[in-house]
Amino acid sequence: MSKPVDPQVAEEFRRVEKELTARFPESRPQPSLDRIRALVDLLGEPQRAYPVIHVTGTNGKTSTSRMIDTLLRAFNLRTGRYTSPHVESVTERISIDGEPISVARFVETYDDVAPYVRLVDAQQPVRMSYFEVLVGMAYAAFADAPVDVAVVEVGMGGAWDATNVADGQVAVVTPISLDHTHYLGDTTEQIAREKAGIIKPGTLAILAQQPLDAAQVLLRRAVEVDATVAREGLEFGVLRRDVAMGGQLLRLQGLGGVYDEVFLPLHGAHQAHNASCALAAVEAFFGGKQQLDADVVRQAFATVTSPGRLEVVRRGPTVLLDAAHNPAGARATAEALTEAFTFTRLVGVIGMMGDKDVQGVLEAFEPVLDQVVVTQAATDRALPAGELAEVAREVFGEHRVEVALRMDDALDTAIRLAEEEGELGGGGVLVTGSVVTVGEARRLVRKS
Repeated sequence: MSKPVDPQVAEEFRRVEKELTARFPESRPQPSLDRIRALVDLLGEPQRAYPVIHVTGTNGKTSTSRMIDTLLRAFNLRTGRYTSPHVESVTERISIDGEPISVARFVETYDDVAPYVRLVDAQQPVRMSYFEVLVGMAYAAFADAPVDVAVVEVGMGGAWDATNVADGQVAVVTPISLDHTHYLGDTTEQIAREKAGIIKPGTLAILAQQPLDAAQVLLRRAVEVDATVAREGLEFGVLRRDVAMGGQLLRLQGLGGVYDEVFLPLHGAHQAHNASCALAAVEAFFGGKQQLDADVVRQAFATVTSPGRLEVVRRGPTVLLDAAHNPAGARATAEALTEAFTFTRLVGVIGMMGDKDVQGVLEAFEPVLDQVVVTQAATDRALPAGELAEVAREVFGEHRVEVALRMDDALDTAIRLAEEEGELGGGGVLVTGSVVTVGEARRLVRKS
């Protein structure tokens, strides 16, 4: 909440947050579309009031969704965007015309939907979850706006994810890797089966480069439902990528033609690939056969933002925030750090959830972090700092690990280490491990 909020509205917002968080948490989904289907039926099926671009995958979903949103708005369409989880405020999850809905509008939307939620709760054996209610709110808010198109990011999986009551005109699958294995399966093939569920009959499916077993599953699903497929590296892709000040300069092969001199103000090869998928998705939305106005595409990409994705929030020393929380994401971030920054010493602040591949993430970061300060994210799901420190010492060695139970202390310690030991002001701090960790750090840094 960056703008001042009326005290009464703020109090109402706290009430809504309390009621939402009292529900079953999104980290422990109950695989079923029965509850969300019942809700949208009562609401008059708002998700059918506009076309949808549906985005799933393991990593890159939010950044890709934000790029798609920015491109669509550049072509004068009014957009709705649903993404999760949020970095600082739950209002970020529901955006209209590129901006999170206001606190007041969030409260109004909740109060409009709440009576129907209670009806569903009374009819179903399990109450609606936190995530399901937010999805219902998003679909209702988009219909009420109204929007010309909605960009909807899957929360987890695809087939039984609450967002999947919508039938996307375009389905985008970003790279699949191992995450949420206790719910989705412990191989990329099993995870791909769940994510393939957003590919509906007649859809145009945009597929990022995938592990072979995942690609086979996705292509099989497309054949089964008679969906058209466009694959990164074949029908579209990144033709050239050069590191530039503040980002990278791209040459992209789209479905309709080649786009030169595209500046993307985000770091890392992974973001370039996200951009190619976003461009192909928007081309597909507009028909996929003709090249879009290249000047409009360039202007749109130049304005893209993705909070908490190698985001610079402070200089002297530089503090970066990145929400990498699985090994594949951590590896992509580590590669981008090496490519785009020249730190003489980089200190990590790491807080992770207890259900993640902690050792895998730490091992991915070990080559680029000189020292780490482990901490504990402000959530019940967080891995205790002491347990995280034990794993960190195994990976980094005793002398490279410090512990700080609170985020403010962790930041202070990391900044001090970077200032003291970085040569000629070349020290930096990376805060990573989870979206919750990044959000907490972002609030503290912006207040200071």
